[in-house]
Amino acid sequence: MPILGGVRPPIASLVVLLLMVAALTVIGLDGIHTAGVPQAVLNGEQQIAADTALSMRSAIDAEASAVRRTADAYPATSASTPTTTLKALTAARKAALGSALLDQRNGKLLAAGGKTVPLTGVDVARTASGPEAVPPRLVTSGGTRQLLYFAKVTLPAQDDPDQDQYQAPTRPDRQLLLVVSEALPALTAYGEGRTAEVLDASGKALATAVGGTASGTAAHSGLSAAAARAANGSSSGTDASGSLLGSTTGSRRTVAGWAQVASATGSGATDDLGLVVLTSRAAPATAPAADYSRFALGTAGTLAVVALLLGLALYFSVQRPLLRLYLSAGRLARGVTGGGPAGGPAAAAELSRPVPVHGFGELARIGRALDSLRGQLLGESGPQQFPARRGPGYRALAAVGVLVVACWAVPMIFLLNRADAATAVPAPVLADQQARTEIATQRIRQSLDQSYTDLSEAAASLPGRSRAAQTEVLRQSLADHKQYRSLYLLDRSGGITLRVGGTPLRTLVHVPGGGGITTVNTSGRIPAIAAYAQVRSGKGQAPAAGVVLFGEIDVKALNSILSRPKLGKVWVTDGDEKVLASSVGYRAFQSLPDAGLTRLANATQGAPGTAGTATSAVHNTSSGPSVDAAAPLAQSGPTARLGWHVVTAEPAAALQIPAVQAEQRTMLAGILGLAVSAACLGWLYVVVIRPLRAVAVLVERLAGGDRRTVLHPVNHDEIGSVTRSLELVRQVLAERDRAARSGQAAGRSRPPRANTHQR
Repeated sequence: MPILGGVRPPIASLVVLLLMVAALTVIGLDGIHTAGVPQAVLNGEQQIAADTALSMRSAIDAEASAVRRTADAYPATSASTPTTTLKALTAARKAALGSALLDQRNGKLLAAGGKTVPLTGVDVARTASGPEAVPPRLVTSGGTRQLLYFAKVTLPAQDDPDQDQYQAPTRPDRQLLLVVSEALPALTAYGEGRTAEVLDASGKALATAVGGTASGTAAHSGLSAAAARAANGSSSGTDASGSLLGSTTGSRRTVAGWAQVASATGSGATDDLGLVVLTSRAAPATAPAADYSRFALGTAGTLAVVALLLGLALYFSVQRPLLRLYLSAGRLARGVTGGGPAGGPAAAAELSRPVPVHGFGELARIGRALDSLRGQLLGESGPQQFPARRGPGYRALAAVGVLVVACWAVPMIFLLNRADAATAVPAPVLADQQARTEIATQRIRQSLDQSYTDLSEAAASLPGRSRAAQTEVLRQSLADHKQYRSLYLLDRSGGITLRVGGTPLRTLVHVPGGGGITTVNTSGRIPAIAAYAQVRSGKGQAPAAGVVLFGEIDVKALNSILSRPKLGKVWVTDGDEKVLASSVGYRAFQSLPDAGLTRLANATQGAPGTAGTATSAVHNTSSGPSVDAAAPLAQSGPTARLGWHVVTAEPAAALQIPAVQAEQRTMLAGILGLAVSAACLGWLYVVVIRPLRAVAVLVERLAGGDRRTVLHPVNHDEIGSVTRSLELVRQVLAERDRAARSGQAAGRSRPPRANTHQR
């Protein structure tokens, strides 16, 4: 009956799996294409478009929220008129082109300011219906596209002079709709030679920005229409983005990325606008040629030869000798169970045939011991002692097998196809990392600037109010602006006179002048970043000198806007390059994890009095090349004088760079080959070699006269069958020894007379 398992599966698995690794090596390395524009450049342009779209989406969402928040906070009274209300609501909206206040019921214009608001096609009654906020709308005015922002306004009913003052008011509140028209948010093209456009659903450019000496290739190459079609045809389940290839001019080709401004991951103000961001730049049309197919065929062929030779060596040195030993042990078992030489011709024939000694090491030892046992069963010899020490066994064979495969795998892992940090990363990929870092910097700066603006609005509403009213203002601000964890007022000495929210993290007690962004601690588990603004005195009151409103910003809210796909790790550092926020786990105020990143951040410093410029570099780390960039946080605004930086680091292994892909796949092939050989030969050691060593010791003891040790078969395989056969032999020899001892004892117990007679 054939035996399942045993020695065959590990040897067969070793050969098959090594051949599979060889095939994967060919497939993986042959699939790396170095001609044309690298995929990493296309992916980078796509991500730049997505980052730009996110910045525009955030700006539109913030403006829509600000319009609604201003309307909700307006302290309307029964004496408020549409004209005074409109002036109050739009006084701080410097970006507004025009504004209007309409009656929600019939759309009648009640007040207007600035340029005429294009309301053609706007059904006011239908737009204002429902409890939810009204999203912005894209309209055309004078051949240009504008955004309309909406907010619902409620004015109390006007007093009726003829109505008794003790009667309940009979007129309902006045429901109005505020409409503010603004231009699209400012668009910025980051990176030398890049063009950025905002397209409508038809592909028409609504706004264009040019970085450096860009020539606007997208507008003349049909990429705008292609991007609009791709965006319209994208699924609604994800934030849609993609890349396109344009025309070739000389040795350069236009590479474009597109992304929808609307977000599919949640409702927002931009969902129905149909806006698409398109970025483009000219990149080198060809990359340095590198043919990995020949290398793949050579290394795969070498591994295939190693696999076949190793399989043959194991077959002839382990598998076949073990199977022959299994047959010989079974023959002895049949001989003893048939009753030995007196049991019939068949049994005598089984025992009369010598046991052949095959292989080396443990198998040879077992074969010699079996032949000794055969002679003992036939009565030809007595117990035979075997030397304790032997030559190299099958453990050495398994180790040599791993070593042979390691001679192929180790160069694959550590030597071959190594990517040079200086040349592996194409220049456009490095430039894209720098551009994306600048976009991330803009997004962080917008968040901090908005925090300062929100805090300034809250500070402006505090003068002249009672302490209870001020507390309510701060509570409302904390509820409206989720980025704050704590709001508090400081007096001239720096003491907290009023607080809402969590316990302040500040350890620096100071009362700064003016307003801006600062840090209020230099140690601890959580960095404390705060916006601050002066609280002015009310009209006719003494100045409240030294009263400052602080708003500590929740660092989690800042961390959440840092992470972006394919940007890698992002850190916000202070002027001493200590980490204030990060997209990955970090300790507060720790140094950057690599000295190269610190030098890169310091390299952004410009001349005295200037904010500096962004820079980028490729650093060679222990895990391979890393594409790093740094940019100053702000050149103007409340964060300009802080000297903060944004630093990013993306492993080149995460980018589709041909040289890095070749290194990764070469290393993977080596690791797989080494792991497969170690696993299969380890399997062979566990199920064959180690049991063989144990059986060899037991059978030599049995041949040396040890009849007491019972041989228990552990597995149902060849070695288990050999062990069962040996146990039968042991039982027969033990019974024969007992019988011999019984005869000797009987002879010693005869009477003396009989013994004398026998002598």
